[in-house]
Amino acid sequence: MKTRVQFRLRIYRDDSIAFGPGKIDVLEAVAETGSISAAARKLGMSYRRAWMLIDEMNNALSSPAVNTAAGGARGGGTALTPVGEEIVKRYRAIENAARLATAKDVLALTRLLAP
Repeated sequence: MKTRVQFRLRIYRDDSIAFGPGKIDVLEAVAETGSISAAARKLGMSYRRAWMLIDEMNNALSSPAVNTAAGGARGGGTALTPVGEEIVKRYRAIENAARLATAKDVLALTRLLAP
């Protein structure tokens, strides 16, 4: 049996998730692909779902995490803003810090699992 431990940090603004694992994944995919549609394909989700995650996050922020340029002769595109880059960096740092801080307890719990 393979054991997997997963931390799922979510930060809410009112009733909506401002930052969470899905939104961070979309930001990383947009940074890699330069496109919401390509990011959605990479993550196996619809364009609409990816766009809604980005829109919800941008609406929760004082400055957007993602800038888009409409298509046309030069093809448009999407890129993270400095705010978006900082969100990804800090979110991943929190995940890593949580992993390190809890490693001993996680190991103790996983040792209690059946072989």
